[in-house]
Amino acid sequence: MNNYVTYSYEQLKKFCTDAFIKFGFSQSESDIIVDVLLTSDLYGIESHGMQRLVRYHKGIEKGLIKPKAEPEVVFETPVSAVIEGHDGMGQLLGYKAMNMAIEKAKTVGMAAVTVRNSNHYGIAGYYAKMACKEGLIGISMTNSEAIMVPTFGKKAMLGSNPIAIAMPAKPYDFFFDSSTTVVTRGKLEIYNKLGKPLPDGWALDKDGNATSDASDVLKNIVAKAGGGIMPLGGNTEQSGGHKGYGYGMVCEIFTSVLSMGLTSNHTHIGGKGGTCHGFIAIDPAIFGDKDAICEHLSTLLCELRESPKANGQERIYTHGEKEVLACEDRMKNGIAVNVNTLAEMVDLCKYLDMDVKSYLGDEAADLTLQKSSYDM
Repeated sequence: MNNYVTYSYEQLKKFCTDAFIKFGFSQSESDIIVDVLLTSDLYGIESHGMQRLVRYHKGIEKGLIKPKAEPEVVFETPVSAVIEGHDGMGQLLGYKAMNMAIEKAKTVGMAAVTVRNSNHYGIAGYYAKMACKEGLIGISMTNSEAIMVPTFGKKAMLGSNPIAIAMPAKPYDFFFDSSTTVVTRGKLEIYNKLGKPLPDGWALDKDGNATSDASDVLKNIVAKAGGGIMPLGGNTEQSGGHKGYGYGMVCEIFTSVLSMGLTSNHTHIGGKGGTCHGFIAIDPAIFGDKDAICEHLSTLLCELRESPKANGQERIYTHGEKEVLACEDRMKNGIAVNVNTLAEMVDLCKYLDMDVKSYLGDEAADLTLQKSSYDM
């Protein structure tokens, strides 16, 4: 069997939607969760798409994620708000918070909303794009379980702490979404599933030494035994690692600190997630002619794409362009799912009493016998 099995977008949407409904979410809630999840796969971000299902499955099963949680606005001004998530599903809390920021920004020009006591919310870029689709600048950040080792350290203290920014432009919106670590935990999980060694400059073992062993790094993160993933720039100042470390702190300030929530090094302890998010929406009109500003950005992006290419290179991409192309390709040709991720989906079918063959086909039914013992 190949390492990947391809499914249509509609197949995966049906499977995921029915699964989350069985978990106790409403139809509308499931639609939001699944849209965040599959948008990641459509964009080509495998680490945060279907392969994240097992995380939500185990989180709900263990009580980390509470499907019936009711979010509560605990502080609010015309330009800001803090939402207490009460351990709810991250995608739902993120969707609610960014919508609140968007509505406030449409009224007063710009707004920021933070969330505390949430869970993993998918790709940060999804929420930045929500604002962008409304003609606004969108910014989204989240902390996470500590996986980043600070410069000169050997213990993970900050999360992957991604920052995403989106702004309307033609023909492609500007869309930047990046962790402040070299890679995300999800990328290590993919390498672990494939049995591949990690590239140099990605991770550290429990003693703070560079390592290529994905399984060991992941186990140490869970056990909080030391080691983790390097900040952007690596683990030395010469390579700029202190900059990634600093960006991670910026994200921490705009998520956990402003919300008075758990900082990354205190999340995922004692059966509690405690993840925090931050969302900002800005109307370009507060700086002048909105259309002219967006056209100004479009011109710059065009000039970047048309600037001189390095030897052997045919194309310069601007941020957000690859995601558009990837989405077009996957909607036409399907989404490739790793067989180990598929095994997790089979396990989920068993847990929720869903028929494997009708949802995932003969190949997945055969996989039941081969991979049923697979355990994250």
